[in-house]
Amino acid sequence: MSTPAVGTERASLGAWIAVMAGIIGAFMATLDISVTNSSLPQIQGEIGANGTEGTWITTAYLVAEIVMIPLTAWLTRVMGLRLLLVSCTLAFVVFSVVCGVAQTLPQMIIGRIGQGFFGGALMPTAMTIIGTRLPVNQQPQGLALFGITVVLAPVFGPLLGGWLTENVSWHFLFLLNVPVGGLLVVMLLVGLEHEETRFADLLKADWLGVVGLTVCLGTLTVVLEEGQRERWLESGYILRLLAISAVGLLLVVLSQVYSRDPVLKLSLLRLPSFAAACILSVVMGGAFFTGVYIIPVFLAQIAGYNAQESGVVAMYSGASAMLLIPAVPYMLRTLDIRLLVGTGVILYASASWLDIGLTAETSGNNFILSQFLRGISQVLIFMPLSQGALAGFRPEESADASALFNVARNLGASIGLALTAVAVDTRFAFHKQELAQAIRWQGFETDGGMTALFSERSPDMAYAATQGLAALSGLVSREALVMTYADCFWIFGLAILMTLPFALLLRPPEGLSPMVH
Repeated sequence: MSTPAVGTERASLGAWIAVMAGIIGAFMATLDISVTNSSLPQIQGEIGANGTEGTWITTAYLVAEIVMIPLTAWLTRVMGLRLLLVSCTLAFVVFSVVCGVAQTLPQMIIGRIGQGFFGGALMPTAMTIIGTRLPVNQQPQGLALFGITVVLAPVFGPLLGGWLTENVSWHFLFLLNVPVGGLLVVMLLVGLEHEETRFADLLKADWLGVVGLTVCLGTLTVVLEEGQRERWLESGYILRLLAISAVGLLLVVLSQVYSRDPVLKLSLLRLPSFAAACILSVVMGGAFFTGVYIIPVFLAQIAGYNAQESGVVAMYSGASAMLLIPAVPYMLRTLDIRLLVGTGVILYASASWLDIGLTAETSGNNFILSQFLRGISQVLIFMPLSQGALAGFRPEESADASALFNVARNLGASIGLALTAVAVDTRFAFHKQELAQAIRWQGFETDGGMTALFSERSPDMAYAATQGLAALSGLVSREALVMTYADCFWIFGLAILMTLPFALLLRPPEGLSPMVH
């Protein structure tokens, strides 16, 4: 039989079913990261958790997920892709039910750990399926569909969560995974072929690397999530976690030296284009997830929006992304991915700087343009970046490359959120002190004016003075918070723009982008 010419191969129906199964699995797992964000108060109230304890509903998922992602390539070789994904999907559904019926915080945390761990295998394998089941000329179509997962799931999660909680019940945030998981299992059985298992390899596996990765990434994620609340290095708890993480990192380094087949192949980072893709993934993952977090928080604290209203604003970026995603296959075939990613970086930085002029009167409508640009830039960055991350690797290396790339993005999200928490605290304290100092310079007139305002409502001058000072303090705090968020957007834009040189190192797949030849 003659071999089809490059650019004429066509994937089979089974291959496309496998691709769609991978995308649905990745969407389900990614959605469950953020779907609880807008519903935390209701969930906490019903399971008897306070605000600090309730944060573990999200943290537990992230810790377990980032531990599983780098193990996925190794488990694929041991179990085969089909058995691994079917097993992880069924386990994800079981732990989703545990979350849905949870009545206490420990039950909820156990469910979220299980969700995160088994869901962590569903994300990198979606890229692996696209890279191994589709010919190069059809991979842009697969990546365009995968873009729905990357771009829409994090912004759609809070909106869906808020709607279900307000109109149905928060329990369905998790129980909804049961029918979706059932459909996914059927598609995986149909679309993927059975592969021979290699369970004997468990005895000679890189257990040094497995243990090191689990310890290092697990504790590091907890540090990043809890560090600001615990006051970082002032906390003995954080210091102990950092020490444990350092031991885990040492084990990972030793595994790279002494293991013949390391569970995490850091040697792949020797390829400049892949290293650049991972760096961009860290920074853009941090920028993306931080933007999804900070805009709803600003609208809730300053504009008084509820979770559903904030979710609608977050979806502005999703709407523009959906408009552009159908054009992704054409762009990837005709334009250099370095041009696409570079343009996306500039647009994302511009979107951040559009929001520098925040005021206390800013509402959701003021974010329409910046959110529109964010949606476009996310498509221009993440779709070509996903394609470029796997460029230059043999098919058998794609699983390891995909795992590293996804770890970089998720770790970037945790780092971005942690640094944002630090920036919010430090800049808020700075602006509040500056405003208080300015008021002290003209204190008599300001205090007197606020006291006079409240004296019109009550003849008790002492009460009026107290209420006037409280109102003035609230006004100062509000303005300091607005200035703080404006600073954050300025910092985001600068950090994103600094990654522009790395876009020049990206390498398009052979036979896909004509501008590189």
